[in-house]
Amino acid sequence: MNYADFQHLAFEQRDNGVLLITINRPEVMNATNARLHWELTKIWGVINDDDKVKVAVVTGAGDRAFSAGGDLNWVTSMVGSSKGVGVAMREAADIVYNMMACDKVVISAINGVAVGAGLAVAMLADISVMSEKARITDGHVKLGVAAGDHAAIIWPLLCGMAKAKYYLMTAEFIDGKEAERIGLVSLCTPAEQTLPKAMEIADKLAAGSQMAIRFTKKSLNGWMKLASPIFDNSLAMEMLCFLGEDAPHGVAAVKEKRAPKFPSAS
Repeated sequence: MNYADFQHLAFEQRDNGVLLITINRPEVMNATNARLHWELTKIWGVINDDDKVKVAVVTGAGDRAFSAGGDLNWVTSMVGSSKGVGVAMREAADIVYNMMACDKVVISAINGVAVGAGLAVAMLADISVMSEKARITDGHVKLGVAAGDHAAIIWPLLCGMAKAKYYLMTAEFIDGKEAERIGLVSLCTPAEQTLPKAMEIADKLAAGSQMAIRFTKKSLNGWMKLASPIFDNSLAMEMLCFLGEDAPHGVAAVKEKRAPKFPSAS
């Protein structure tokens, strides 16, 4: 693939080797549909093989969202579908492992709400800069499915097990200041400074020793590799839930903007 093949990602290449990647579905708050989910598995290999790229910065189009979760029509198509969950499971794993395998540094500029696969990209970035007005949540349990996208491999490392369990089991939203306080993101900034700060960091890294920086990333990612069996298990459990009795009720509740009534809680 090359950059022209991507439909929902926009690119701006800087002369110093910094590539700005924008998740570009602003009409739906950059929500992830099937095509965008697939594209988020492929982009990391493309930039890894691009000698002109030293550092990538990822953000969302507009000022409302980084990526507001999965497109509900796409999520609905997965419920009760072994074929659908099989595809989603493979792609969810590819997003995580392909980001980890990318030699280039990835920085997320979390300019607004981040949920679902977009949240996975935001959290798996090597450095994360979050607007104080932005809010994030791993909302899987609200759908009646286990947190499996990325959380098990990285959240306990970032914010500790106690906070990870609390936020992943309650699906409460976390704002930028709290996310920085508990170590879930690298930095929190005023909204208007989020992307400029991410670009400032990218410029600094692009001017640094590329071998030293990339080998440091590779070494630190060893901690995440140790958690790979935990992640694989969490992903399988998430997909199993999509075939269970709670998921249809959870998805319907989100669509109808009401509290879910899960059969397993009756």
